[in-house]
Amino acid sequence: MPPRIRLPSTRSIRPQSIQSSPYICQHCRHASLAAATTPAPTPPTPQPITNLAPPIARHPRTQPPSHKPPEFRKSQIHRQYQSLLRSNPLLVIFQHNNLKATEWMAVRRELAIALRKVDEDLAKQGNEEYIGKQTKITAVETGIFASALRVVEFWDPKFESLQKEDTPASEEAMLTHGLSHRAWRYSERKHRKTKHGLETILIGPLAILHLPTVSPQHLKAAISILAPSKEFPAPKRRENPGYHEPAVQSGVQKLMLLAARVEGKVFDMDGARWVGGIQGGMEGLRGQLVAMLAGVGAGVTSALESAGRNLWFTVEGRRGMLEEEEKKGKEGEQ
Repeated sequence: MPPRIRLPSTRSIRPQSIQSSPYICQHCRHASLAAATTPAPTPPTPQPITNLAPPIARHPRTQPPSHKPPEFRKSQIHRQYQSLLRSNPLLVIFQHNNLKATEWMAVRRELAIALRKVDEDLAKQGNEEYIGKQTKITAVETGIFASALRVVEFWDPKFESLQKEDTPASEEAMLTHGLSHRAWRYSERKHRKTKHGLETILIGPLAILHLPTVSPQHLKAAISILAPSKEFPAPKRRENPGYHEPAVQSGVQKLMLLAARVEGKVFDMDGARWVGGIQGGMEGLRGQLVAMLAGVGAGVTSALESAGRNLWFTVEGRRGMLEEEEKKGKEGEQ
């Protein structure tokens, strides 16, 4: 076995050994000595940055970040339900039980026919708002619809900025759209304290009848097709034979009226039928309100007049009594 030769490491080489070594040239010896004796440069102290440039937006305005990725189908359905709730002041909630595609087509066809007749009748009276074409019945995903309802009911970015804990501090915090993380977090926290009134209804398969305006005439026609009763009778066979087809009757039997949401207020089944039973529609309701206010004004006027009239009668009666006593006193003196 050959003998091992131990070589000194570079750390153990001192400047004296480098200087005394006869195998290193004079130039390399001076360079090594300068590097060994020169102290290491100290790093510069960091200076505080005062003028900061505005942060660069990481997301374009056309594609803001959301609580869930926007490419998911659930996110798009959530956004669609929010738009439906905000743009339709009158919503009627039905429960559907396994309607077939042919039954849905038949029910929607009869509903469109009934609403078209209402538009024609209102057009004869001078009304130019044809909302029958915009009135639809849609089967919804119950869980996603409930989440969208919480966001629409409790999330308002105008008033949300008043909260101290929700002060914007970053790009994500400044987002106020319905799919943002702040909207979801605030609606969930608010939902624990207050209720919107439809918690017990949003269970199972649901269908939503949405109208762009509050029209009792259209609501009455829709209820007579989807949930007929004594107050809202279904069309007779002579008037509309297509309504009595097996597909339509089978679909109607699988629909159940649950509740309604009118201008943010929750109504039960009787309340929904009451809205549909308003005579004359919104014009008739305004006429009833004006008549009621006029009656209240007439009652107040009569009450005020009666008080003055009673006082006058009392004063006149007292004056008559005093005159009679005065006459009797004069007659007694004579």
